Amino acid sequence: MERTRRPALYPRLVAALAAAVLTAGGLVAAAQTARAADADIARNGGFESGLTGWSCTAGSGSVVTTPVHGGGGALKGTPAGNDNAKCSQTVTVKPDSAYTLSSWVRGGYVYLGASGTGTTDVSTWTQSAADWQKLTTTFRTGPSTTSVTVYTHGWYGTPAYYADDLTLVGPGGAPEQAPAVPTGLKAGSVTSTSVALSWAPVTGATGYTVYRGGVKALDVPGTSATVTGLSPATAYSFQVAATNAVGASALSPAVTATTATSGGGGGGGDLPAHALVGYLHSSFANGSGYTRMADVPASWDVINLAFGEPTSVTSGDIRFSLCPVAECPNVESVAEFKAAIKAKQAAGKKVLISIGGANGQVQLSTTAARDAFVSSVSKIIDEYGLDGLDIDFEGHSLSLNTGDTDFRNPTTPVVVNLISAIKTLKAKYGADFVLTMAPETFFVQLGYQFYGSGPWGGQDPRAGSYLPVIHALRDDLTLLHVQDYNSGPIMGLDNQYHSMGGADFHIAMTDMLLTGFPVAGDTTKVFPALRPEQVAIGLPASTQAGNGHTSPAEVNKALNCLTKKTDCGSYQTHGTWPALRGLMTWSINWDRFNQWEFSKNFEQWRSSAG
Repeated sequence: MERTRRPALYPRLVAALAAAVLTAGGLVAAAQTARAADADIARNGGFESGLTGWSCTAGSGSVVTTPVHGGGGALKGTPAGNDNAKCSQTVTVKPDSAYTLSSWVRGGYVYLGASGTGTTDVSTWTQSAADWQKLTTTFRTGPSTTSVTVYTHGWYGTPAYYADDLTLVGPGGAPEQAPAVPTGLKAGSVTSTSVALSWAPVTGATGYTVYRGGVKALDVPGTSATVTGLSPATAYSFQVAATNAVGASALSPAVTATTATSGGGGGGGDLPAHALVGYLHSSFANGSGYTRMADVPASWDVINLAFGEPTSVTSGDIRFSLCPVAECPNVESVAEFKAAIKAKQAAGKKVLISIGGANGQVQLSTTAARDAFVSSVSKIIDEYGLDGLDIDFEGHSLSLNTGDTDFRNPTTPVVVNLISAIKTLKAKYGADFVLTMAPETFFVQLGYQFYGSGPWGGQDPRAGSYLPVIHALRDDLTLLHVQDYNSGPIMGLDNQYHSMGGADFHIAMTDMLLTGFPVAGDTTKVFPALRPEQVAIGLPASTQAGNGHTSPAEVNKALNCLTKKTDCGSYQTHGTWPALRGLMTWSINWDRFNQWEFSKNFEQWRSSAG
C-alpha cells in the first residue's frame, strides 16, 4: 500500500516541535536524569571476587580463570546427580520498576533468570554454546517488591556451563537498616543425612544464614534450605538469620529435627502421619459429576488434579485446563479455582497436577520431548501455584527396550528421559516439591516375576517398567500409591497369586513394597524396600469407580494388618509398619457420588489409629 503523502504543514510542524524541545530543556534533562539513575546493581557479576555475593547449590559453583569473557574470572557451574548447578544472589530493587538482566555464557545448557519479581518471573536459556554469547531478559517488579533473586543454572546430566559479566540494570533500592528476625522456622522432610528447613520471608532481606547448633552452616538467597552432611538418627538444632547490605538480624528461635535412621524422601514432610490422597476430575466430566475445588472436604490431604495430557503421545508438551462449561455446567472460573487452591494450601493441603491417566499416553522418547515436558509442566505448576507433580503413566507410556534388563541402570529412552525430567523439576522447585506416582500393579509388583521383554525377548516389555523410575527417584519420592485395582492376579512374596477385592490383595501388594523383592526372580537384582511413610494403598472409591472395589471393613483389615499386625488373614507380612502413610483413591468425585463412604471410613480409622 502506498504511504500517505506528508502535507506542506509537516516541515513547519517539525520545526515547531524542535523549538518546543529546546525550550523545554528541563523536561529533557529530567528524562535524561531518570535514565542515568539506572545502574548495574548486581554484585560481583564479573566474578572477580570469587563467589562473593553468590550462593551455589551443593558446592556446584566455582570461579575459573579460563575461559573468561572479561576480567580475570568467570563462573563455572557443574551439574551432578539431581543438582543443576544453580548459582544465585538476591538483589535489592525498587517496586514497580523496569530491569534488564544480562550475562555472557558458554558451555553446556545454561539458564539465566529472575524470581520473586512480584509480577512474572522470567528466564532465558541457550543450548551448548561453543563460544561466549549474551543472554538477556527483562522484567518489571511488582508494586511491593523490594528484592529479586537472579540466577544461572545448567541442566541435569549435561556438561558444565560458564557465565561472566552478569548485570542487572535498573534503579537500586538500598536498604536503610538490618532486617528483622525471621519467623516461622520449621523443619520439613528429613533423610538420614539431611534436613529441609523453611521460614517466612523478611522485608528488606537479601539473603539468609542458617545455623546448626549455633554454628554457621550455609548462606542461601531464599526462604528455604536443606542442611546436608548430617548423621543418621541424630537430633539437630537449627536457627536462621536474615541479612542485607547493612548487616544481619539476630538468630531466630531454634527448631529441632531428628534425621532418619536410613533412606531419603521427597517433599510433603508436613503431611499428617496418615494421609488421604484423592484425584479430582478437574478437566473432564463423567458419571460421577463435576466437583468444584472449594467443595472438596477437609478430609483430603493431597488433591491430584486429573489430568494434564500431552498434545501428542511423543511431544512431551503437557496441557491442562478446566472442564468446559458445556461439559461441566457447574465448573468454577479459573480465578475461583486458583483461589480455592490457595485456600486448600493455607489449610495445609497439597494440590498437585497429575500427568497421564488412561487417555493421556506420554512417551518421552527424545530429549526434545523431555525438555518440552519440563517446560510445559513448570508452566502448569506456576500458573496454578501447585505443590508438585503426580505421575500417572498408564497403557503404553512406559515400556522397556529389548536388552534393558537391570532396573538399577536403565537404558530405554522413555525411562531415562522421564527420570531426567522429574529430577530437573525437583531441582527447580526444591525440597518442598511433592512428587507422587500412581502406577498399576502390572508396572510394579509384576516385576517380581517378569521384567520387560525378558533376557530372551517375547515378554510384554511393559512388565515392571515403573521399577527403574521409582528406584532412581526414591530419595525424591513423597508417595507411591500403586493402583490396587483394574488388576489381574499378581504373585506375592509367598509365591501365591492374589486377586483384587479383599484385604488379602492389599496386604500382599503393600508388603512387597515395604519388604523389597528380587526383580524377575534374580537375587542379584533386588528392588529395595521403600520407607513406610512413602507408601499409600490405591483403591477405587466405589463400585462404579473401577474394578476391585474393596468394602470399608476389608480396607480396615488391610490397614490394621500392615500397621498393627492385627486382622491379618492367611498372608504373613514381613514386618509391621505403623508409619504407613495411608490411602489413595480414584476418585474424590466418585467418593462424593457414593455419599463420601470411602473418606468417612478412613477418617474414622485414622482417628482410632492416632
